[in-house]
Amino acid sequence: MGFMPKKTIPPIANIIVFQPELRPVLPTIEGNVDYQEFRQQLERIEEILVEGGVERKFVQLSMEGWVKKGNGPCREKQARNFQIHSMRALRCNIARTLLGEDFRGMSCRIADSALLQRFCLVDRLDVIRVPSKSALERYSKWLGAQEMREVIESLLCAACDCNPGGPQVLNLEEPLGIEEYFLDTSCVKANVHFPVDWVLLRDAARTLVKAMILIRKHGIKHRMSEPQGFLKAMNRLSIQMTHARRQAESKKERKRVLRLMKRQVKVIAAHARRHRRLLDEGWQESDLSRKQAEQILRRMDGILHLLPRAQKQAHERIIGERLVNNADKVLSLYEREIRVIVRGKAGAEVEFGNTLVLGEQADGVIVDWKLICGQAPADSRLLVESIQRVERAVEKKIKSSAADRGFESSNNVQWLNGQGIYNAICPRDSKELKARLGEPRFRRLQQRRAQTEARLAIFKNQFLGKPMRAKGFGHREKQIAWGVLTHNLWVIARLPVAVEEKALQKAA
Repeated sequence: MGFMPKKTIPPIANIIVFQPELRPVLPTIEGNVDYQEFRQQLERIEEILVEGGVERKFVQLSMEGWVKKGNGPCREKQARNFQIHSMRALRCNIARTLLGEDFRGMSCRIADSALLQRFCLVDRLDVIRVPSKSALERYSKWLGAQEMREVIESLLCAACDCNPGGPQVLNLEEPLGIEEYFLDTSCVKANVHFPVDWVLLRDAARTLVKAMILIRKHGIKHRMSEPQGFLKAMNRLSIQMTHARRQAESKKERKRVLRLMKRQVKVIAAHARRHRRLLDEGWQESDLSRKQAEQILRRMDGILHLLPRAQKQAHERIIGERLVNNADKVLSLYEREIRVIVRGKAGAEVEFGNTLVLGEQADGVIVDWKLICGQAPADSRLLVESIQRVERAVEKKIKSSAADRGFESSNNVQWLNGQGIYNAICPRDSKELKARLGEPRFRRLQQRRAQTEARLAIFKNQFLGKPMRAKGFGHREKQIAWGVLTHNLWVIARLPVAVEEKALQKAA
């Protein structure tokens, strides 16, 4: 009998159908209403994922990206295992976002909960292998932001009954409608220190010293004082700078301390450059791999690149007492894409982060979102683009649009009238607003628009975290996409189901 090659699949994203393993039955829990509601919620979300084709879309996009990286045919067993991990990635991310857990805490909760084990597809009859915190971190980056948008759009199409043929796939009492569209913007704050100028010098010193300690720990050393001594000196200067405001000659004292901090940072940066050069040239002498060495080098390069700008900025503002343009400010040494956003609100005159555009329909389902990397344009320039994205995604026409007065402009009014969309944007002119409040439809839509403010708060605080801990603009985009998907599943799962579905549930 000759050699039989193992079955392979061609380099296209085929979804493999395989026999699922036997799974244990969930135990019956009585006496806890909260558990029962949470269990029903997860069961309904699972039904939406499967029946609405959301899970299949996620797996398909995952396998397309995986095959492109594979450079050729792959074995059927490998494809099946990747498909299983894709399904787990989808469900673990949804459960973690819904519960607001970090990676380590979520791994513990899955290990302790039979309900979460079943939802995340790790329940088995023999040994249960729970995803570790590192696996959950990889799951959070499973798909890019653009692919996640396609997954969310597939959910919206299923809820809007856009799939041709057949009954409503999600068994909703009424299909999701987007005839009424509500839009608003907000600031997604970055998880950074308040950008006080001397704090940037302290952060730079801490990062560089910790990098040097790590390099020396792995066997690459250069003659210098004990690195911990530099941290103690910088912390001492930071305390002096904090208390300088309470002294009689506070300006003079702050200038004196800043000069000492600049001198200290200059010494630390010189030692860091020497250690960086030694690591780059002689990493083979240490027990680090080249990839581990490159990770340390990138961390140090990012700080050393921005450090001169941070020193100049601190000098200009504290010693020179001169203003620095927002476009030239260094707000963080670790988050390059955050911006100064003037909100003009009580308790939040100025915020540091990125502008988020969020649009919802009447039931509270988010149908459009966009995180803006650069300095955000005026709200009035965001309306047309947002409406066009929604109509392309669900292939349905918006009939009315409501927003606050920041979105009002003559161009927007003209465009809405030309598209046959009812204009329910709040006018800037108080007299015009008073006249329009006499229209029952305008008044009703403006009253409903007030709920969009609460929707933004719920989304940011409950589904993104307070603050959002993702680092880097790309990762923040992905986390927002996961937040939108989880939020929409949470909302749709609470919508009334069809009468036939209710009867079946009662009979069961």
